[in-house]
Amino acid sequence: MKKELLRFKNKQKYIVFDYETCSLNTCSFENKPWQLAFLVCEGNKVISEHNLYPFWQDLNISEEAKKITGFKMPHYKKNASDPKDALGLLESYLYSSDYIIVGHNLLGFDIYIHNMHRLLCNKQTDYSYLDRLIDTNSLARALFNQIDLNDDTLLNWQFKLQKLRTRGVKSSLKHMCSHYKIEFDPSKLHDALYDIRQNFKVFQKLIWDIEL
Repeated sequence: MKKELLRFKNKQKYIVFDYETCSLNTCSFENKPWQLAFLVCEGNKVISEHNLYPFWQDLNISEEAKKITGFKMPHYKKNASDPKDALGLLESYLYSSDYIIVGHNLLGFDIYIHNMHRLLCNKQTDYSYLDRLIDTNSLARALFNQIDLNDDTLLNWQFKLQKLRTRGVKSSLKHMCSHYKIEFDPSKLHDALYDIRQNFKVFQKLIWDIEL
C-alpha cells in the first residue's frame, strides 16, 4: 500500500477553482473573467467557499454566452467586487506551496484566464504554481485510455493528455459525474461555484482510480 498517494493524505490542502468568462478566447483582453469561484479544502472536506464577481466597467458578453452561462447583469452588478481584491484572495492560496490546485480543464482554459486576470490588474505573467496543479479533465482521459503516469512529470503528462482526442472517449464534467453516479443538474452547468462543488466530488473518486 502506497501511503504517499493522495487518497491516503487526509490532511492535504486543496484549492479548486473555476472562471466564467465572456467567450472561449484565451488571448483577448475582451474576454474578461466575470465570475471566479474557488473551494478551500482539506482531505475530502470543504473548508470554505468563495464566489466572486470581478467588476469590469466595459464588460462585453455576447447574448449566446449569457444564455450558456446564465449571466444576469443585475445579479452581476449587485455582487461585483474589485478585480484586484478577487485576484488577491485567490492567489493567497494559489501561490502557497501548502495547496494542490484542482480543476476541470484548467490546462486548456482557466490557467490562461487567470493570467488574463493578472494582466488586466497590471501584474506580470506567473505560472509558477503549475507544478502543483491537477486537471481532472486530463485524469479522466488517462483513466478511460488506460494511460499511466510512469516516468513523465505530472505536469507534462497532463498537458499531453489535455491534447489527446480519442473517438468515443468523453471527459466532460457532466460525463464524469454520470460515470461516478454523482448528482449533476445540467441547468446549473457553467455556474462556477456549482461546477467546482461537483468537480471536487469527481476528484475524490478519480484519485482512487489514478495512482497519484
